Amino acid sequence: MELIYIIAAFLAGFIALRCKLPPLVGFLVAGFALNTAGYESTPVLSTLADLGVTLLLFTIGLKLDVKTLLTKEIWGGATLHNLLTTGLFTLALLALKQLGVGMMAGLDVAQIALLAFALSFSSTVFAIKALQEKGELNATYGTLAIGILVMQDIFAVLFLTVSTGKIPEITALALFALPLLRPSLFKILDRAGHGEMLVLYGIFLALVAGAGLFEFVGMKADLGALIMGMMLAAHPKSSEMSKSLFNLKELLLVCFFLNIGLAEQPTLDGLLMALLLMLMLPIKGILYYVIFNLFRYRVRTSLLGTLTLFNYSEFGLIVGGLAYKMGMLPGSFLVAIAIAVSLSFLVAAPLNSLGHRLYKGASKWLKEFEPEKLNVSDRLIDLGNKQILILGMGRIGSGAYDELVATYGNKIIGVEAREDSVELHQAQGRHVIHGDATDSDFWARVISKQNIQLILLAMPHSQANNFALEQIRERNYQGQIAAIAKYSDDEEELKALGVDAAFNIYHEAGSGFARHVCEHLTPQIKSN
Repeated sequence: MELIYIIAAFLAGFIALRCKLPPLVGFLVAGFALNTAGYESTPVLSTLADLGVTLLLFTIGLKLDVKTLLTKEIWGGATLHNLLTTGLFTLALLALKQLGVGMMAGLDVAQIALLAFALSFSSTVFAIKALQEKGELNATYGTLAIGILVMQDIFAVLFLTVSTGKIPEITALALFALPLLRPSLFKILDRAGHGEMLVLYGIFLALVAGAGLFEFVGMKADLGALIMGMMLAAHPKSSEMSKSLFNLKELLLVCFFLNIGLAEQPTLDGLLMALLLMLMLPIKGILYYVIFNLFRYRVRTSLLGTLTLFNYSEFGLIVGGLAYKMGMLPGSFLVAIAIAVSLSFLVAAPLNSLGHRLYKGASKWLKEFEPEKLNVSDRLIDLGNKQILILGMGRIGSGAYDELVATYGNKIIGVEAREDSVELHQAQGRHVIHGDATDSDFWARVISKQNIQLILLAMPHSQANNFALEQIRERNYQGQIAAIAKYSDDEEELKALGVDAAFNIYHEAGSGFARHVCEHLTPQIKSN
């Protein structure tokens, strides 16, 4: 059975990829097709899907700065959106009830409010996947969206606790002592190496120390994985651990998206109700945009953040299932919610892929705040009189910075999306500022007004480098551009887009290693 699912997922995902859509769209379609053909989800598939979600939240925690959750933009924005969306959705569903829509006729106000609450959440899995594929997890709007999703997860924990009457065990108070274990966890991570033990340690922390511990004391397991990841986020090897778990997590998430399509047998009534729910989805998106705008984020941040969260959440299925078991909702609504969640993914996936293009079109008529009135975390960046710009200050960008400083002095400036990384570079004496290199407003202001002669694209994701390159070329930048590539096809694509030099990091690493050996060891090689 599982072999058939793998074949269907691969074929559908490959077709979606060739159609320039995220593969997850193909996985969803494959799930629906299998369901229509009479196949059902299996315990193995469901277990793997749950593991994928748990690992996803753990890896997000590894990159999350807990300080972002304490800002009013995050907790205030998430709370306001949840209340407004639940209220407006309740009114819309009551209107459908008054119009005599079949499935709504038998529901009372409390049941309708419960359904509206379930639909107010956005999908953590979908949003993170979309941000990862674009390489924009650390962009301003990406950080904002993740913060909102984390707060929604906390709301979910509170709801599940209240609705089931299941109060966390008294032992849950011991969770407040978890920070005391942080030094020990750090020491183990220091000694875990870089191979299979690093991967195994990450799985242990996510599934046992995080999810398992929280579930044991009556808390939401996924929240435990997220918090465990956040506890390790400050460790220098947190990024390496996240990368080591990447492929395993991606494989398990295929099961998650397949499982969505396989969840319920589609019915005509369920499909019609799901389509009505989809007509309500723009209300949710408009509220996100208005709230982000209320906190004075730029048009780009507000729009792209809205598109990232423009979907229904799999949490709706959890609430629906719980309500059904408790006799609060009829089972037919599980079908409607499952179809609505899947359709929202199918709609949101291409919108996210076209997000930057949609922004470029919308920015012409959406009103922007004055620069000095913008949210402090979202203001544009002044590069001063620097002449060399490095985008992405990871290991490659940092190495390039140090080499160029030795040759050209203090004419170099780095731009990095992660605030904690910026602080670390500044502490080490590098001139690095916080900024989103994929931001078209960033390029419109910086490139046109500054004397930049050389730009190095050193971001780890090819899509982010490609987008930055397109923005540079559109603004008639006349200086030189160099970029890194991981694969030969990425290298060819960069050259086609007009970079002056594209460097395959794996090939260059080998060449650099050979030069280093010859310079420092001066081997005496005898000729034949």
